[in-house]
Amino acid sequence: MKAVALPRYGGADGREVVDLPRPSWSAGEVLIRLKTSSVNPVDWKLGAGYLDSVIPGEFPLIPGWDAAGVIAEVGSDVTDFAVGDEVFGYVRRPVAKWGAYAEYIVAESHMIAHKPASLDRDSAGGLSLAGLTAVQSLDAVRVKEGDTVLVHAAAGGVGTLTVQVARARGARVIGTASARNHDYLAAFGAEPIEYGPGLLERIRRLAPEGPDAAVDAIGGDAVDVSIAAGTEPSRVVSVADPAVREKGGKYVFIDVTPEDLRTLADLVEDGRLTVPIAEAYPLERTADAWRASRSGHVRGKIVLRLA
Repeated sequence: MKAVALPRYGGADGREVVDLPRPSWSAGEVLIRLKTSSVNPVDWKLGAGYLDSVIPGEFPLIPGWDAAGVIAEVGSDVTDFAVGDEVFGYVRRPVAKWGAYAEYIVAESHMIAHKPASLDRDSAGGLSLAGLTAVQSLDAVRVKEGDTVLVHAAAGGVGTLTVQVARARGARVIGTASARNHDYLAAFGAEPIEYGPGLLERIRRLAPEGPDAAVDAIGGDAVDVSIAAGTEPSRVVSVADPAVREKGGKYVFIDVTPEDLRTLADLVEDGRLTVPIAEAYPLERTADAWRASRSGHVRGKIVLRLA
C-alpha cells in the first residue's frame, strides 16, 4: 500500500510516499480502505518527536489518527460492521506506528462509526479528532443550554466544530478570531471578537458577568484571560495547555468512544454540524499540508485524499 511513513523524527521536509505491506488485523478488528484523513497539529508534533514521552513512535511511523473509508476486511469477532460499510473514526494506539496517512488502516470496532450518508468524503476525513475534541471539551466544563461559552481560536478546525456543538446544545458562543474570520464565525452562530491586545476588555463588553465556560484551543494566555474575564476556573478547559490544571481548570487529551462518535454522526444527520474544509491535499503533498497546519492561520480543516 502507499503511505507516508517517517523514517525518523523530523520536520515537514522528506515526508515522501513509500510502498509498505498492509497492516495485519485480528479477530476484533477491521481493515479499512481509506478515502480521506486529515492533518491536525498533533500529527506534526508527533512527527517531530514532541509527544514521544506520551505516545512513543515505532519506525517507520505512519502519522494520522483521523480515518474515513470503506471496510475491506472484518475480523471474526466483529458483529457491528460488514465489508463494504462506509465508516469514519479516530484510530489511535498506545504506540504510534500504523496511522491514517495510508491507503489502509486497521481499527478496533469501538474506534469507528457508520458514516452518515450526508457526510461527503472530505468532511468525513476531517470530523473525528476535531469533533471528539469539541464534544469532550464541552462535556468537561458541563456546557448546557443557556450558557455563554468563550471559544479561543474559534475559526480553526477544533474551534469551528466546538462553536457548532455548543450552539447545538443551546449555548451562546463568543469566539476569538482574526478580523478576516468574523463573518465566517458569525455564519455558525458565534459572536466573533478579535484576539490580541485588549481581548479582556472586549470579552467583558459582551459578557459583563463573565462567560460561564471557556474552551482554549490555542494556548498562550487564553486560560489566564478566560479566568480574568470571570469564568470559574473549574469551567475552563484547554486542549493546548496542560498547565491549565495548575490553575484549577481541565485539560483534555481526547480518546474515542462509540457514544461520542454517534453523537457526531447524529449532529451531522440533523444538519447541526458541518466540517468546513480549508484545503484538500493529495498524499504526495503531505509536507505542504503540514506547513499549512504549522502556519496557524488555517480556517477549518486540512484534508488528505487517499483515494
